[in-house]
Amino acid sequence: MNNPQSHILLDLYGKMLLARSFEFTHEREFRKGNLPGSLHTALGHEAVVAAVAQCLRKTDKFFCDQRSSSLHLLAGMPGERFLAELAGKETGVCRGRGGMIHSVDPSIGSFAGSSVIGQILVVSLGVAMGLKMDRTDNITVVIVGDGASGRGEWHECMNLASTWKAPLVICCANNGYAISTPVAAAHATADLYEYAAAYRMPAVQVDGNDALASYNAVRDAVAHARSGNGPAFVELKTWRWDPCFSGEMRSPEEVHYWREVHEPLRLARQAILAEGLADEAQLDALHAATDAQVAEWWRFAQESPLADPSIVTANVYAGWEVETR
Repeated sequence: MNNPQSHILLDLYGKMLLARSFEFTHEREFRKGNLPGSLHTALGHEAVVAAVAQCLRKTDKFFCDQRSSSLHLLAGMPGERFLAELAGKETGVCRGRGGMIHSVDPSIGSFAGSSVIGQILVVSLGVAMGLKMDRTDNITVVIVGDGASGRGEWHECMNLASTWKAPLVICCANNGYAISTPVAAAHATADLYEYAAAYRMPAVQVDGNDALASYNAVRDAVAHARSGNGPAFVELKTWRWDPCFSGEMRSPEEVHYWREVHEPLRLARQAILAEGLADEAQLDALHAATDAQVAEWWRFAQESPLADPSIVTANVYAGWEVETR
């Protein structure tokens, strides 16, 4: 109990449980045919999104890719409205038009993602520069995957962010594969944080399944950007539970290691028990309460009406563009 970060570890574990339960619900209902669109879960990435959420202020801005959308939830998006959004319901946070990738909630600082891999990097840079022009110490955080590192937007963003000293933190959740391509097969280095050196940007690599280590790395990067020192980069080495499509090309040994041994909630639970912060019964009760909360959110989504098709173009076009349609 002498660990000064004990309360943070418990907070992170609670966030990870919520993200895990939410993602399990998302996956289950999608496979039942109750959710439209495509499925990109963040199962296995929970420590990454929990660490980022723990470091955000209400006045900060953030962007997430398709594998980190549970950050919306951890940052304060109402869970029942997020699930309703995924279900294409009128009660969704974007009235059923945003779905998983394009959901947005300005009240919590979230911006819409993009179906184009890496595109959110350059948009997040623009938002960060807007914050800099406002002369506040608010920052922008963007989470992307290793697949984005092969895009031009990755290097364009890093170059200009460093040149302009933008208050931007780039978090790369490196799960080892871009769809089915291993990182080492597509890049000169498998350690993607090394790219930051070319742009004179401070960067670290951390075990993205270790919640406390991930938090400390993101916290330091956020402090750097918040102090007006420019951007920072954090590579979080993690692993996604599900294949990118229905086929599994990873070995049974690899799957077992990441899902059963070096698994983020398992590691956090072991640390909590070792520190004496809670016992098995308390953690089991927290898990059950979290599942019950998410189940209640899903009931709300199920009972909500489908999105109104008449508003499909609302808040999409502005000014003369509306008149020409």
